[in-house]
Amino acid sequence: MSRHVIKHLPTDTGVSGWEATSERTFPVAALEHDITADWLIIGGGFAGLSAARRLSQSRPQDKIVVLDARELAKGPAGRNSGFMIDVPHNLSSGEYSVADEAATKDEIQQNRLAISFAADVAAEYRLSRETFDPSGKVNAAASDRGMGLNDNYRKSLEKIGEEHRVLDANQMREMTGSHYYRGGLYTPGAVMIQPADYIRGLARGLHSKVAIHEHSPVLELSREGRSWKAKTARGSVSAPKVILGVNGHIQSFGHFRGRLMHIFTYASMTSAFSQNEFAGTGVDRWALLPADPMGATVRKITKDGLSRIVVRTRFTYDPSLKVSEKRVAGIAAEQRRSFDARFPGMERLAMEYSWAGALCLSRNHVPAFGEVEEGLFSACCENGLGTVKSTLAGMMAADLATGAASPELDKFKNQPEPRRLPPEPIAWLGINSVIRFQELRAGREG
Repeated sequence: MSRHVIKHLPTDTGVSGWEATSERTFPVAALEHDITADWLIIGGGFAGLSAARRLSQSRPQDKIVVLDARELAKGPAGRNSGFMIDVPHNLSSGEYSVADEAATKDEIQQNRLAISFAADVAAEYRLSRETFDPSGKVNAAASDRGMGLNDNYRKSLEKIGEEHRVLDANQMREMTGSHYYRGGLYTPGAVMIQPADYIRGLARGLHSKVAIHEHSPVLELSREGRSWKAKTARGSVSAPKVILGVNGHIQSFGHFRGRLMHIFTYASMTSAFSQNEFAGTGVDRWALLPADPMGATVRKITKDGLSRIVVRTRFTYDPSLKVSEKRVAGIAAEQRRSFDARFPGMERLAMEYSWAGALCLSRNHVPAFGEVEEGLFSACCENGLGTVKSTLAGMMAADLATGAASPELDKFKNQPEPRRLPPEPIAWLGINSVIRFQELRAGREG
């Protein structure tokens, strides 16, 4: 009998502004008894809920159960920057430009498959424009190096025939209201989401087809005969097939140990303001990625005439899956300075929320995917693009588990296994040193 005792549950630090400003319209229900199902999905984020939707479409008569350790959108799914990106975006490299054209085109096709899936979710469940906005995104440059990185990226996009538009300093100022940026590179295929609203909207839409139990962490997962049994504090679920959509937490279930990097990134969101209070922030909505991957991501969102700005900076490697409130507060102070440099004169606008969010990366930029034991499937390790890569992994895991053949699944599953990391503390020292060097090199882009 295969048996996994789950001792290591990740924790979240700080209140995510996305979750705090999101509206929930359905009740929370924890698992309170023992049940059987055709399918069990562990994890109610992008991967888990996408797998649940895919199964509900292909197996509408089957009983599908989702277990999540927290309340939906309070974990990593509600703590990202809200970019669904189609074009190449590798956080572990020093820039976004690409060398392997064939692999890049395959990745873009996969990313767009996931975005199309999410667009269907938005249409079917009537998600608002504030929740799902196909606006595109801009890679913003604030230095000579950033302008050079953007130019390299432009050339690589041009080489593979991808649509893009170069923005000058005046156009960047008109959009953002800030004199900070020297130029930008716009690509139209990205979608901006309010991640907490998207997750809750998807869950709300699935409620009539899928049983979702929150505040129900799995404490033990064991193989009993032809089924798996997941035990929680107050109940259990038995099902012949299980999909794990738990990102880096997959290691707590006994798989991919020593192969995944647990990276935390940090964000702050301002309090709400009107254009009458602060007119110097440009148009109602915009979304900036840094020209250097280790720089600052900045978004402006507007709803009902009130705006907020979100700043995301800094990365740390934390294999314990825990970060302190002190660290979040320290990085929030850095983000305050980053914000003030971009928007001088807005010093009295408070940062209302600051938080940390977990990412999972592999050394060779591949997912932790596949049937890891009989009837047990992994849809994990999103490599820093959780909104898109986790959506795709959830879709592909559902297809793999049901035996649905497709060229997309063939490409997705035929990837190498995540490469092994050096032993600790060598990994901790090496990875954090590389991160810090890259952050310092980002300079004014941060």
